[in-house]
Order: sequence, then structure tokens, then C-alpha cells
Amino acid sequence: MPAITSIGEILFDIYGNDKKLGGAPFNFIYHVIKLLGQGNFISRIGNDGYGREILDFFKKKRISAEHIQIDNNHPTGKAIANLDENKIPHWLIEKNCAYDFIKLQNESNALIDNSKCLYFGTLAQRNTVTRETIQSLFNKDVKFFCDLNIRQNFFTKETLRLSLKASNVLKINEDELIQLNKLFLDEKYVLTSSAVKMKNLFNIELVCVTCGEGGSYLFGSEEVNYCEASVENPVDTVGAGDAYAAILCIGYLNKSNLEELNKAANDFAGEIVKIKGALPVDDHMYDKFKLAVAQ
Repeated sequence: MPAITSIGEILFDIYGNDKKLGGAPFNFIYHVIKLLGQGNFISRIGNDGYGREILDFFKKKRISAEHIQIDNNHPTGKAIANLDENKIPHWLIEKNCAYDFIKLQNESNALIDNSKCLYFGTLAQRNTVTRETIQSLFNKDVKFFCDLNIRQNFFTKETLRLSLKASNVLKINEDELIQLNKLFLDEKYVLTSSAVKMKNLFNIELVCVTCGEGGSYLFGSEEVNYCEASVENPVDTVGAGDAYAAILCIGYLNKSNLEELNKAANDFAGEIVKIKGALPVDDHMYDKFKLAVAQ
């Protein structure tokens, strides 16, 4: 399986007195590594207590921190979570964190050149430094997987446009599709037709629209597939989309059947909502999904 590289934020999700390591690009690549046994992550952390916790976590989990940059001037990222009555988190994300200042290093350039796919989103592009770093990679001869992850007001239309234009695969939720429909299509919103028009407008190979308990849609070159959600006894929904994205990315690279891919991605996301936070404590959760992504 060719290497998958992820670039972007790593941060701590804060729940009252509790905290969990997170950030969509990190959650995504963590699952990829557990499923495939390999994967690369480029990010930046502060030279602080939270940063040292992250490095300890990587060491404990035997994940390479080779491409984790250390920032002496900006803190490790944090996001404060407030769960509503449906267990859906609403985030207050701190600004000017280390991941806003990811720089393009020679080793990172070489790493991406030897990857098959680069995962990215929009939160880490809120600041000029990381935005320029990520967008400078858009001319690489790799596949680009964009998990849009629009957060608060941390985006611009131009950032969205360039990200969509670069994407081979786009994963969004329905709220994000509604927002894109207003920005780029400016017509009546209908999930299926709006998704297809966005796909065609930006020449995207595969578009995924997740709808929480409403399931998920995959829009391929000649096929549309819908899968009902497999959500039972949710604890919280943090990281469910990142889990879905990991299976989706691997399946896309393996040219998997859309129906089987959508089902496997939904099932994995359904397991993640049963735990607190985005990452399983027990790796046994991955066992049955390794078979689903094996090629």
C-alpha cells in the first residue's frame, strides 16, 4: 500500500477537566497507521507541557515524530468542546497556535514526493504561514484528499476554492455542502444535485457527504451510493468523520467498490462514536476493519 501523508493541526480537545489528543489531520493519520501499519504526519507543536505530552504519546504508540516541528514562540493547540443534547461538539478553538506556523522543510518535501496521497483540511490554513505551506504542495504529483472541516470563521472563499480545485477526493458534511452551495453555486440547495454540481465544477473524482445519523453519500464518476448510518448508543461524535475519512482514503486508493467502501467507513465511524474522544484506547477495534481495507 503506498504511503499516505497528512498535514495540519494536532491539538488537545478539552472537555472540562479532561482532555483528549485530537485534530482532524492527526486523528485521520492515526487511524491510517493503525489500519495499514504506516503513514506520515507533518505538524507543529509548542515547546511546552502539552507538546511534551504529544511527543510522549507518539513514543508510547511507536508513531514517528520525525516531521513534528517544535515551535518556541507559539503554544500547542487546544480546542474547548461543549457537547449539546445530541452529543455533538461545539468548539472554541484557540488562535495563534504552533500548527498555524508549519513550515515547508526539505525532508517534508521529499516525504510528500514519495507519498501516494496527501490529506489536508482548512483549519490549519487559517494562518498565512501554514496556508502557504499547504498550498505550495498543490502542484505535487500525488492524490489530494481534502476533508474540509470548516470551523468557526477560520476560512475564506479563496482558501476553499483553491482547496477544492486541488482535490481528487472531497469529504464534507451536509452543513458544509450547504455553505459551499451558497458560496459557489448560489442556487436552491438539494443535497444530491448540489453535490454533483460541486463535483463537476471543481473536477473532483470522488465526493463524500456525511449526514450524521442520516448516513452518507458517495458520488463517484458514474455511480452514487447511499449508506444508512450505523450509530448505536453514542457517547460523543468527536472524531467520527475522521474515522470515516481514513477508511474512505484507503478505499479510494485501493479502487474499492463504492458500496462496500461506504459501508465499511460508516461501520468504523459508528464504533468511534461509542467511545469518548476520537481515538480508541484499545487497538482491537481496528482488527475487523483491517480486513475491510486489505487489498
